[in-house]
Amino acid sequence: MIVWMDGRTVDRNDAKISVFDHGLLYGDGVFEGIRVYSGRIFQCKAHMDRLFRSAEGIRLGCAFDEKQLTDAMNACIQANNIYDGYIRLIVTRGPGTLGLNPFNCEQSTTIIIADAISLYSREMYERGLPLIITKTRRCPAESLDPSIKSLNYLNNTLAKIECVDAGVPEGIMLNEKGNVAEGTGDNIFIVKDGAIITPPPEAGILLGITRGVVIHLARQMELEAIERDITPADLYAADECFLTGTAAEVIAATHVDGNAIGNGTVGPITEMLLGRFHEFARTDEEVPYEG
Repeated sequence: MIVWMDGRTVDRNDAKISVFDHGLLYGDGVFEGIRVYSGRIFQCKAHMDRLFRSAEGIRLGCAFDEKQLTDAMNACIQANNIYDGYIRLIVTRGPGTLGLNPFNCEQSTTIIIADAISLYSREMYERGLPLIITKTRRCPAESLDPSIKSLNYLNNTLAKIECVDAGVPEGIMLNEKGNVAEGTGDNIFIVKDGAIITPPPEAGILLGITRGVVIHLARQMELEAIERDITPADLYAADECFLTGTAAEVIAATHVDGNAIGNGTVGPITEMLLGRFHEFARTDEEVPYEG
């Protein structure tokens, strides 16, 4: 595998960062997970917009501009013969001192990895996922702006540990008000009376690129798409539920805390949106990032 690092390509065994990099020491940096379909970067502009807004949100200066990063990602997928796959684009604060002060880091570190990905099995897409509601809650917006896709994922990691202990692939995190926020790595939608409903930005969610695409597609299909608070009771009483994310795409959730959602099978609206998403992923259409 070939990895792009700070303007040069290296073999994965030679892809190394300093032990003094603040991305390693403090999780100080931002990243994007990006899909490649048919050799094309999916929703490239939206991902670049979110990356630079995240960087601005933590006052991190990127050493490369949007065009340079786009060119580098294309070079990386070509070098690794990626036709359908995944890109991880990372910008860390860079090497500094053992102290917390980020401004002692002279220049950021930029890394691009292109590889295959398979988050969930085909069987899970056909049967749907079981979920739990985790005890670990989403960080309040007053503590960390949820629109910043930072390298610090410890909150999500603790929730994922709960999922592993419970024997389920994903869990739903509540916000400080006790409302549904998102999964450990995915956004969440429920379906009720033919409308799709997803938590609003104010619920403390990351504004997912796939989430935005699904809302766009639902409205094209003349489905009612609503952003509003969702309570755990709403989730238990939903007709359908599905998750969205770059790696997950669109996948049904059929049980939560051991209870069936709807009739406990993949619902028709979820199936329609997944099919439409797969069609859309092979087009050039861009949905603007609204973060």
